[in-house]
Amino acid sequence: MDYKREVLVEPRVKTTTLRPKVHQTHLEKRICEEAGAKVLKLVSSYININHPNTQVFSTSTAFNISKLERKHINAVVNLKRINDIRRINKFFETINENLTTGSTFIGCVETLELRKKRLMNKFPALLNRLYVFGDYVFKRVFPKLPVTKQFYFTFTGGRNRIISRAETLGRLYSCGFEVIHEETHGYLFYFVVKKVKAPAYDLSPSYGPVFGMSRIGKNGKTIKVYKLRTMYPYSEYLQQYIYEKNKLEDGGKFKNDFRITDFGGIMRKFWLDELPMLYNLLKFELKIVGVRPLSKHYLSLYPEELVELRKKFRPGLVPPYYADMPKSFDEIIESESKYLQAYRKNPLITDIRYFVKAFVNIVFKNARSK
Repeated sequence: MDYKREVLVEPRVKTTTLRPKVHQTHLEKRICEEAGAKVLKLVSSYININHPNTQVFSTSTAFNISKLERKHINAVVNLKRINDIRRINKFFETINENLTTGSTFIGCVETLELRKKRLMNKFPALLNRLYVFGDYVFKRVFPKLPVTKQFYFTFTGGRNRIISRAETLGRLYSCGFEVIHEETHGYLFYFVVKKVKAPAYDLSPSYGPVFGMSRIGKNGKTIKVYKLRTMYPYSEYLQQYIYEKNKLEDGGKFKNDFRITDFGGIMRKFWLDELPMLYNLLKFELKIVGVRPLSKHYLSLYPEELVELRKKFRPGLVPPYYADMPKSFDEIIESESKYLQAYRKNPLITDIRYFVKAFVNIVFKNARSK
């Protein structure tokens, strides 16, 4: 079979077919029938559909992708939503392996947010909320728990899973892609990405309620800081993307951070997510008061002089932020520099003073994390 021009179509849900234009090629007609005229326009904006080095699929198996002739491929389009792919990362990794650096991959997903919207519109009031809750538990929670995971995949074959936008993009970044464009049509979220590097081949993704984050500790050593989950899985791969897209808000947090779940936002407000960090305290990787342990990317935003100063001391659970309450990123830099300079001269007195000021701000002035 000639895989260069063939559209491999699996059984699909019924969609509205838009009448193609007369001048469309056979392949363009097939895309239009499968996904609609607007998706055809989106795909055509980024790749030459009729180029012999473009591959168009509608498949949920990596087998079809693995049959490509790697040296001839510069674009891949898959019209099948990734919710129905059993091993999503393996699928993305196979596409990555069959593309040259800079090549384009276009795909789609019914995100958690769009799925909720569809189900709320599908069922009558009250019933829709019950259905959405049950749907979330079975198709989102069950695949993540060791006790129910095997049952879920045996029963469903891994099809129709619930995947958030953050997890989708995070998986793509972990598999060596970079996002070029995002677009929603109906209840499907389309992504346009390009290959920038080889996949990370993450064999232990952070799915559970407690997860370890790679952070820079004393002497520049990378440590695992443990927290309760407040973000969607694979969110750690999106930090640079979020920063480049939205920058920082007052207080130094990422602006419009869609990686945070609704329940996660509540836990962050009352610091419940930080309880597992007591384990890091017992391991003497952290102390009570000190600058926050930061990721490699976030630390790269700091002045080099402060980065080197930070590495001389253990990070802490209670940062100087809650004592000084800085408003901007520059003020955070100034606050941390002032604390570290004072700590270097008089460690005990400095930590007691900052702890008392932070306690007053948190308890009496309602200082909260976001």
